[in-house]
Amino acid sequence: MTKANDQISETPSVTSAERGRTSRAKLLAAAVELIPEVGWNAVTTRLVAARAEVRPGLVHYHFDSLEALLRAAVDSAMADVLEGPLSAMTGMDDPVEAMRAALAAMDAYQGDDPASVLFAEAYLAATRDPELNATMSRILGDTRASIEAWLTRHGTPQPEAVAELLCAFLDGIVLHRALVPVPGPDAYVEPLRRLLAASGSEEGTR
Repeated sequence: MTKANDQISETPSVTSAERGRTSRAKLLAAAVELIPEVGWNAVTTRLVAARAEVRPGLVHYHFDSLEALLRAAVDSAMADVLEGPLSAMTGMDDPVEAMRAALAAMDAYQGDDPASVLFAEAYLAATRDPELNATMSRILGDTRASIEAWLTRHGTPQPEAVAELLCAFLDGIVLHRALVPVPGPDAYVEPLRRLLAASGSEEGTR
């Protein structure tokens, strides 16, 4: 009887924990959807709760504030979006082909799609929100450090500066796609080849 009673008493706590994780995930997903749809400043607790199909009070149960929820949503979304191009890039040995693969992995982001607009909204919001700024700086810093380490292994001169240029280049491609036609990956092969030349190759062209 004691064992059976113990099992029964444990069940509600496990169910409650699972329910909490599900509600939190729904809130994050709802925030990710709403930021590009209505704009950062127009997202409200009630909008997020309605989209997530949960009670409004659960927003402040799982997060310290609406702003904390939005920051967490950006943290999750940015990490997911950057993982694809970064894995495509660092998983290849030839730096130029790796950049071509990274550009191909970014084909889904045309500047006006939800993920691209979320990035743009978050960049702007980060200029006014120090905590969001710190979150995004950490993510972008980690991405840049991974690219720098990969460039270093391949002997690219000035890997830190080149990593910064590549990050700005990839960001710029997505931003420009929303406004003007942008060439396909093949158009950048030769410029990238010169930028990413290993130190031995660079000396050989002098």
